[in-house]
Amino acid sequence: MNEFQIVLILFIAASALSSTILGVSFLFGQVQSEDPEKTSPYECGFDPFDDARGRFDIRFYLVALLFLLFDLEVSFLFPWAVTLGELREIGFWSMMVFLFILTVGFVYEWKKGGLDWE
Repeated sequence: MNEFQIVLILFIAASALSSTILGVSFLFGQVQSEDPEKTSPYECGFDPFDDARGRFDIRFYLVALLFLLFDLEVSFLFPWAVTLGELREIGFWSMMVFLFILTVGFVYEWKKGGLDWE
């Protein structure tokens, strides 16, 4: 028996098990009527006043993207710091260029007001 046949057998077994579990839940599951407690406001304490698919302020996404950008910068710094002895001078200066470019981008965002929250 080769490895593809084993994967096929596992796929068939997983499909049969999941179909059985889903079928049993449909057969024995209870259908509940509309409960006003389930449709009441949950955490905020008031009824929603707008559609859940409404627009969000772009600043939320901008802050998230900036966080990811500078978080990735830190993830590049750790392996660089560990292998700095092997990288010698070229590794040091290439990281300095990388950090300079990120610093210029950070200063640009700061001056444009991307980090300001009204």
